[in-house]
Amino acid sequence: MSDHNHGPRRKKAQISVYLAPDVLAMLADHAARRNLPQSMIAEAAIASFLSPDAAERREAVLAKRLDQLDRRMARLERDLGIAVESLAVFIRFWLTTTPALPEPAAHAARAKAGERYDAFVTALGRRLAKGPKLQQEIAEDVSPQGE
Repeated sequence: MSDHNHGPRRKKAQISVYLAPDVLAMLADHAARRNLPQSMIAEAAIASFLSPDAAERREAVLAKRLDQLDRRMARLERDLGIAVESLAVFIRFWLTTTPALPEPAAHAARAKAGERYDAFVTALGRRLAKGPKLQQEIAEDVSPQGE
């Protein structure tokens, strides 16, 4: 005789077990409520007990999640490194190409600084609101040499 899903049927081995009266009562009650043979429930319980533990499954899920977080953290570190290097390059360029202003002009520039800063913050807010962000414009596959 052949089962559609499992190939030829094999005769199951019979074993004898000793159960505490309360465990036997729980087994009988569970089998009656589900209208299943007690041996089927006992077999499923034993198989579950012998299969990978639920704690091991939770540990595997947790390890996978930690790996995902680790990859995200690596991307954040990379993005922060890009931002810091970009700022350093800009500051160096600005300091080497912008001559110091004579005092009368420096005084006027300081007076205008607040207005210019407000305009910068407004432009930055618009850029952040509309996207795409610079980090998205930089290809994901760009990585430091040697990695």
